[in-house]
Amino acid sequence: MSTNVIRPILDTPMLLGESPLWHPVESALYWIDIAGQAVHRFHPHNAAHHKWSLPSEPGCIAYSKDGQILVAMRSGIAMLDPASGALDMLAAPPYDPSAVRFNDGRCDAHGRLWAGTLYDPRDRQGGSLFCIERGNIRDVSHPVTVSNGVAFSPDYRTLYHADTTAHRITAYDYDVSTGSVGKGKLFREFSSDKSANYGGRPDGAAVDSEGAYWCAMYEGGRLLRLSPSGETIREIELPVRCPTMVAFGGPQLRTLYITTVSHKRPPEELARYPLSGCVLAMETEVAGLPEHAYLP
Repeated sequence: MSTNVIRPILDTPMLLGESPLWHPVESALYWIDIAGQAVHRFHPHNAAHHKWSLPSEPGCIAYSKDGQILVAMRSGIAMLDPASGALDMLAAPPYDPSAVRFNDGRCDAHGRLWAGTLYDPRDRQGGSLFCIERGNIRDVSHPVTVSNGVAFSPDYRTLYHADTTAHRITAYDYDVSTGSVGKGKLFREFSSDKSANYGGRPDGAAVDSEGAYWCAMYEGGRLLRLSPSGETIREIELPVRCPTMVAFGGPQLRTLYITTVSHKRPPEELARYPLSGCVLAMETEVAGLPEHAYLP
């Protein structure tokens, strides 16, 4: 494994940190705490930190060019105004919120938010992938138990989508001009055998400027940088066991931010990994890709 200088950006741990998002206009990092039902923002230049509470668990966020933050929550889609804290509900959830909620997601180059869902009982593929476009919600019908790892290749001809419970990442043909998802093929599958050098399961991800897929390995304590063909290029050991997602940020998109978990983790794990729940940062040699705004 390769060791990097990895630091927490805040001393305050999240319960279930997720969906880190670099806002290019504000030069700030946004992220969510799912179990803590909140959106967070951090300005690296002055270490200013702000938090907005939400009425239900958020699954992912996107920034909008009008200065607002789109939030996909268990209870539906909403716009958060960071200036006032006002939350404007836009759409009801396209599922039964007693058993399903939104999870990981990302915007494409045409301003569509691709957000997956997870099925709380975790006993079948009761989740899916949804496209939120100009306020309309479309089910793409990718059956999963826990949707994660949504990301796009630099040319937007490939959409990556992971089912964390199945330990599997699929790469789909993608047409960004129409938002059409085509044929899928196995990108990478990981062992689920926890008795034999278990390396974790694929959670959130991001693609860098060279087309490599950076994947957080939940319960594996590591990040993987995968080639466009799914081979491991690099492995980075982390000071936490449960990373959830990564995002590139900073002025040159060479800072990798990593959200992590402390919620419902064993006491011995939290004692061994005291940075559990913290948002971590490390510098990378390869720049990431800019995140796109949601177009309402």
